[in-house]
Amino acid sequence: MDKLCCFKSSYSQLVASRSSSSTGKGKNHDGSIKYGFSLVKGRANHPMEDYHVAKFVQTRDKELGLFAIYDGHLGDRVPAYLQKHLFSNILKEEEFWNDPTLSISKAYENTDQAILSQSSDLGRGGSTAVTAILINGQRLWIANVGDSRAVLSRKGQAVQMSTDHEPNTERGSIETKGGFVSNLPGDVPRVNGQLAVSRAFGDKSLKSHLRSDPDVQNTNVDADTDILILASDGVWKVMANQEAVDIAKRMRDPQKAAKQLTAEALKRDSKDDISCVVVKFRW
Repeated sequence: MDKLCCFKSSYSQLVASRSSSSTGKGKNHDGSIKYGFSLVKGRANHPMEDYHVAKFVQTRDKELGLFAIYDGHLGDRVPAYLQKHLFSNILKEEEFWNDPTLSISKAYENTDQAILSQSSDLGRGGSTAVTAILINGQRLWIANVGDSRAVLSRKGQAVQMSTDHEPNTERGSIETKGGFVSNLPGDVPRVNGQLAVSRAFGDKSLKSHLRSDPDVQNTNVDADTDILILASDGVWKVMANQEAVDIAKRMRDPQKAAKQLTAEALKRDSKDDISCVVVKFRW
């Protein structure tokens, strides 16, 4: 594949970083698609574990929008690795342009294997992921493992484009692999009483009972498509899909929309790290 090259900074602010609190925005080459992001550290006594990607790149005469939220646990090394490598691994797949679904799935699995093979450096933690690839502003591919979520707005109506991988919903798969689901300690179902998602990158000690294959969905982006929201569960634990869309629709600037979503999640006493990317389509 041709080496990826980025549009000039005047067209797109390429941001793939995180801190205890960060925000930013950018747009595609003709300004018809704009994005904003906001990440806020939660109240837990550990460093920020959410990472994001939000950028436009050009390759093979096509414009790609690349957006992601990676929500780490037991450390930030795995989400940092995903931020750096997952999209490049997807786009390196030889069949990406012919079969994006297969290529995304293969890249997710191969990336997880790479993380597990480097566990001595990356640690025992893991990460959820939700990724969006927008091709020429017309076709959208969403993939996820875990409970970070993608929601699309069509004529103002929320459409969930990802699958929340929760232990209770995939109990059969976990138990078949010799694991179990328990609400103890606490009141949240967890794999082996430890992890509150049934699919994740990393988590070497639990991997024999976990899956890392993504759910992948795709859709056309047309005149009915208003907004795309990607967010960690720090948003979705306290906010319904339609509520998030309604908040984002009230603001023309996607950066302000992303900041409002994180602020509202904080107001509702979300204690986890809170991260979101908002993409607005202008027709």
